[in-house]
Amino acid sequence: MTIRPILKFPDPKLRTPCWPVEQFDSDLAALVADLAETMRAAPGIGITTAHIGELLRVVFIELEGPGSGQVYVNPVLVWVSADLVRHAEGSVSMPGVSEDVERPARIRVTYQDIEGMHHSAEASGLLAVCLQHEIDQLDGMFWIERLSRLKRERVIKKYRKLTA
Repeated sequence: MTIRPILKFPDPKLRTPCWPVEQFDSDLAALVADLAETMRAAPGIGITTAHIGELLRVVFIELEGPGSGQVYVNPVLVWVSADLVRHAEGSVSMPGVSEDVERPARIRVTYQDIEGMHHSAEASGLLAVCLQHEIDQLDGMFWIERLSRLKRERVIKKYRKLTA
């Protein structure tokens, strides 16, 4: 397991759609292990391979501390509820800033596990927010694109001050 460098905003790879995973092998297992270690060191609760410059559709989410992690390979949103929630979001690629984002409150996703087995799951609460956030990232949509122009500009300005 290796802690990998995290791409920082505005790296263009953060806005590049990721490719589906086709090989479920030891290389994928090693990539997922690196992803988990990198996210924990950031620290964060969710990360994609795009954050470390690997443009594959892999998400790692760990909401309840080490050992609770879940891997989603090739995740796809297949249903979203009409009811919405607002939740503070940020990114390991833009540390130190966050803003409330409005998203569907409940979702259903299909995905594969690290062995390639297909699954379907429903989520609500923080897990639903995280999955939507990370799937957006896999689709090449950085989280600040969900904000109004004014809020997006404020977040970018604040981030630039933090990194100056």
